[in-house]
Amino acid sequence: MPGLSEAQTLGLQELLRVSPVADEIARRFQEAGFRLALVGGSVRDALLGRLGNDLDFTTDARPKQVLKLVKGWADAVWDVGIAFGTVGARKDTSDGSFLIEITTYRSEAYDRTSRKPEVTYGDTIEQDLVRRDFTVNAMAVDLPGRAFVDPHHGLDDLEARLLRTPATPEESFSDDPLRMMRAARFAAQLDFDPAPEVIAAMTAMADRLSIVSAERIQAELNKLLLSAHPVKGLRLLVETGLAEQVLPELPALRLEKDEHHRHKDVYEHSLTVLEQAIALETDGPDLTLRLAALLHDIGKPRTRRFEPDGRVSFHHHEMVGAKMTRKRMRDLKYSKELIDDVSRLVELHLRFHGYGGGEWTDSAVRRYVTDAGPLLERLHKLTRSDCTTRNRKKAAALSRTYDGLEERITELRAQEELDAIRPALDGNQIMELLGLRPGPAVGRAYKHLLELRLEHGPMAEEDAVAELKAWWAEQPES
Repeated sequence: MPGLSEAQTLGLQELLRVSPVADEIARRFQEAGFRLALVGGSVRDALLGRLGNDLDFTTDARPKQVLKLVKGWADAVWDVGIAFGTVGARKDTSDGSFLIEITTYRSEAYDRTSRKPEVTYGDTIEQDLVRRDFTVNAMAVDLPGRAFVDPHHGLDDLEARLLRTPATPEESFSDDPLRMMRAARFAAQLDFDPAPEVIAAMTAMADRLSIVSAERIQAELNKLLLSAHPVKGLRLLVETGLAEQVLPELPALRLEKDEHHRHKDVYEHSLTVLEQAIALETDGPDLTLRLAALLHDIGKPRTRRFEPDGRVSFHHHEMVGAKMTRKRMRDLKYSKELIDDVSRLVELHLRFHGYGGGEWTDSAVRRYVTDAGPLLERLHKLTRSDCTTRNRKKAAALSRTYDGLEERITELRAQEELDAIRPALDGNQIMELLGLRPGPAVGRAYKHLLELRLEHGPMAEEDAVAELKAWWAEQPES
């Protein structure tokens, strides 16, 4: 393999050693008179030593021919991407299951008004590679002969950790504007840097992203946020103007400086909070936490006020931010569950600071846990991450105060059921005791008993009955 270093040669040999399916499927295509090559991200990741069990291939066989060749060999086959020239398959081996995508040589381009790419098939691997997004993804290993194919010097760019396009950036981004976001995603995932001409084209063509569907944009944004270096990718989105198309609330955090009204740089603060939240993750990347950390202060620009004493205030920015979060995530087609969770965390991120110097009563602890519900552990992480002060004494004091809150939660959990607080009487009992039918009065009665439970803790049933009757006696409809 000319041009490969010894380590890279070993990397590719290791790839093919642990992936016998590659040679096996290649022989099937060869016997049928077709070419098959490992391509794109699979080759890149093999060279970087980070290949998993997802393998990408390209071929001169047309999709229906590919289907015919993999059926009877693969353990599962799917054709949901066949309109774009891609056939998917799963092959189970003693080394595990391999997820395989085989795509016919192709070129694809957007017209100026369409959200969907037009697909045309090519006849050579060179045609296929030139239409790919970046040179580091435009390398291939021809199978079964294992010849390394690198017409655009992707190997050199891989070693330089550089993102360049096989064609001109303008041609590449016109073919699929989502590639501009993909540049930011690869910067975040791989810690690579886009070439100057790539950044220039991203900046000049940012508004072309408007023709890409929200679903595709969301998928790229998620990959960026869940990567190893999301802040690097986010900065690139902001600096090129792409964020104005995708997440305009982020660049809006760069509030103008005012020499008479000092305040934190909210944009830099938000990126730092994101990094600190990531450092607290215990079970791998958490999209809910990362979105909440990034968006927790987006209500500040709309709520900023200059006070007479020279201070800057952002009253109720958590409530405004929660509404803005909900709208932006809806526009990006996120699931209702994720929207609810992220906007709730944004709404609650200041709740800890509302309890003053840390004198946590049992009632306050119960309300905090009840309001957070299943998001409590994420709220702990978000609240701790939100401290970005450089004043070590202040940071230490805040940390101790939050330690105290977590200790109070643990203590109270040992004494009573905190995670599903409910009154001693349910709705049916309330209706029976008060002779009511279902309606608003039952809801008010239940809410009254819940308030008593939160304020005073567990209550014996006979005490709850007495409290309910006393409350009902004061109601106008009693």
